[in-house]
Amino acid sequence: MADSEKIDRRPRDGAEPDGNGAGGHLVHGVRVTESRTPAAKLVQFSSGLSKPFIQRPVMTMLLTTSIIVFGIITFKQLAVNDLPAVDYPVISVSASYPGANPETMANTIATPLEKQFTQIPGLTLSTSSSTQGSTNITLQFDLSKSIDSAAIDVQAAIQRASGQLPNDLPSPPRFEKSNPNDQPVMYIALTSDTLTDGDLYKYATSQVQQRINILPGVSQVQIFGVKSAIRVKVDPGALASRNITFDELSNAIRAGTSYSGAGQFDGKSQSFVLRPNGQIEDAEGYRNLIIARGRDNSPVYLRDVANVIDTVQDERLSRHFFARGFNPPASVIVMAVSRQAGANAVEVAESITALLPQLRLELPGSINLIPTFDRAQSIVHSVEDVQVTLMIAFVLVIIVIFIFLGRATDTLIPVVALPLSLLVTFLAMWALGYSINNLTLMALTLAIGFLVDDAIVFLENVVRRAESGESIYKATLNSAGEISFTILSMTLSLAAVFIPLVFMPGLLGRIFREFAVTIIVAIFASGLISLTLTPLMCARLLKERGPSHQKTWMEKFTQSFFDPVLNFYSRSLDWFLRHGWLAVPIVALCAVGLWYFFT
Repeated sequence: MADSEKIDRRPRDGAEPDGNGAGGHLVHGVRVTESRTPAAKLVQFSSGLSKPFIQRPVMTMLLTTSIIVFGIITFKQLAVNDLPAVDYPVISVSASYPGANPETMANTIATPLEKQFTQIPGLTLSTSSSTQGSTNITLQFDLSKSIDSAAIDVQAAIQRASGQLPNDLPSPPRFEKSNPNDQPVMYIALTSDTLTDGDLYKYATSQVQQRINILPGVSQVQIFGVKSAIRVKVDPGALASRNITFDELSNAIRAGTSYSGAGQFDGKSQSFVLRPNGQIEDAEGYRNLIIARGRDNSPVYLRDVANVIDTVQDERLSRHFFARGFNPPASVIVMAVSRQAGANAVEVAESITALLPQLRLELPGSINLIPTFDRAQSIVHSVEDVQVTLMIAFVLVIIVIFIFLGRATDTLIPVVALPLSLLVTFLAMWALGYSINNLTLMALTLAIGFLVDDAIVFLENVVRRAESGESIYKATLNSAGEISFTILSMTLSLAAVFIPLVFMPGLLGRIFREFAVTIIVAIFASGLISLTLTPLMCARLLKERGPSHQKTWMEKFTQSFFDPVLNFYSRSLDWFLRHGWLAVPIVALCAVGLWYFFT
């Protein structure tokens, strides 16, 4: 090489800095400076990302195996639900005042409570409805306020309003958290043609409810029915003829059934404590209850002034049960089973279903135990539909890749990158506490189309270099330095499209946040696999090929089909480049059309 053509290859540290403080070296006697801007540093960093994974195949395979193992483990641990778990800060307050009309309920109970509720910070909406003997108030808070904090504030407001409520209110107002995610996972009906509603209620509370409550993941078991009660239907004429008032009758019944100490017997060597059983269990016991004494000191029994019957607490409630394959029963009780927060709804429902045969054996033969609604079935069917869509998309992507690449080994590289990207996504979902639901599966379905883009870009660059004469290993190393920054920029730009969904405000933003995070994680996982495992697979699996390599039948078919398309595109592009002035009206027309359709 002539002296004039020598290149100064001194180390960068020995190079003289230019006026901007950047290092440089001499090429053909001209100083070439090296940019040290953040963008240049990013290019230099990304170009060296894949090289260690190509040169260390054992390390790369160990990392890949770890991803596969832990991805499968975490996938099996993910909860299965229909929608993401969203905390809705909504609280329902209810109060009962028997005998009060709706206007009285609104003025004496709803109004004092609402005055206190309006002072709670974060309250966005308050609605109330008053009916005969009851009032219900629904409080909706800002999404930034936690449901537990709102419950504490509501409880404090009820206590402040207690002094303004009627003194004879049977019980203080109650409140409960209302969350659509807490809706029951299963409804179970207890029916019978011989037992009463009260008897069914006893079996439901003493046996079925307790057994289901101890199952893992069960939060509570609500019973929709009526308790058994003993109703005293008083004859006013009989009371008046014996000079007994209603208050005296009420006090006599209360005194005759109250628990009280009866004293003790003390002997010379022993003492006996008297424990009377003051609770009467049936209507017959109440009929024989002495409520007063006549003029001749004769006892007046309750049966003399009233008709005492075994019935239920509220006779105005009417319960009906209709199910395919079952005759309408005489009595029915319905139980609603709710799951704990974060519990797998499908697993909870399956554990309840497995317990039902044992409960049927323990209950009397006259009681039928029927699961009327199983939320797990709708969740499983919905998730299965999305999973089928996911698999169809997966197969279609493989077919399209094979058609365009033309070789089975070339197709294998992006095909392997696809499930690995999904496994990395499952790892992140498990770490974030997400579940497999319709939205996360929809995110994965949408992501499948571009999860293989990065791997295809890298693979195509390696094949192009190999066809120009480079060896596969050298082509892979050169592609790693040439295309890594492109893959990194593609990944960042594609993920940036979905970042606004993460910060979307309101309830809709809460619901779609899990969708957005899942698809962003899948995109980054695809970029990670394309910069690590894909280069190694290209270097190890691709066959050597040169300018005159033998094409496969699929490559020949694809080339014969796309050559006319490429020729047409080339001619069209040349024409538009010669008539560049058409770009302005076309862009203007597109802008007008966009404005028209959006407005």
